[in-house]
Amino acid sequence: MNDYDSWFERGHVAIVTGASKGLGRAVARELARVGISLVIDARGAETLGEAERELAEFVPVVAVPGDVADLAHIHRLVEAAEQRFGRIDLVINNASTIGRSPLPALDQLSPATFDRIFSTNVFAPLHLIQHALPIMRRHGGTIVNVSSDAAVEAYAGWGGYGSAKAALEHMSRILATEIDGSGISVIVADPGDMDTELHRLAAPDAETSSLADPSSVAPSLLRAIAAPRGSFARVALQSGVAVVA
Repeated sequence: MNDYDSWFERGHVAIVTGASKGLGRAVARELARVGISLVIDARGAETLGEAERELAEFVPVVAVPGDVADLAHIHRLVEAAEQRFGRIDLVINNASTIGRSPLPALDQLSPATFDRIFSTNVFAPLHLIQHALPIMRRHGGTIVNVSSDAAVEAYAGWGGYGSAKAALEHMSRILATEIDGSGISVIVADPGDMDTELHRLAAPDAETSSLADPSSVAPSLLRAIAAPRGSFARVALQSGVAVVA
């Protein structure tokens, strides 16, 4: 039993995007273990189905294959949560894209790639939040936007992705200010470097043996969700450091 198990209420509902692999799947697995019903998505229907079968051994699960950059898909996620469960207590915007592999320098970044990066990493999370908020306001809850240290560090080649994550972080701070007092808080979660498909695509030649397994990082996110805080916190998951803006 973890120190956060008793904080989560069985029957509460989470939407987790990008839940078929990596951190998303690890977080969904940890949420299922503490009794949180799930609405999950991913672009790959086959791997999403595998995740659904695994998680459904613990809690009710609705899997909705699709791309978060598709606005109609976002609507389907929220509709699935309301129709199946009648509530949304937690939104975890985890789905992300680097746009292109290998990562291009900014002077080689095409408008189409830049647009794709921002559509997936910035506007898609906002669109999901916009549609989930009216339901979340009934009971309160938590919005988690998964970010990156690339949002605050100047890594060559990471200009598109890092800029998008920086925008996501500032948007999160403004959102927290705007909904302060609603019973809904906002967390920006920086998971650090992990052994994931996204990291391997971004840095195909990098050594991965020292990278964290997402399953070892996921409990830190649940611990951050359960921790007392105000309307906003930025949490570095691997170090457990929370910084409130």
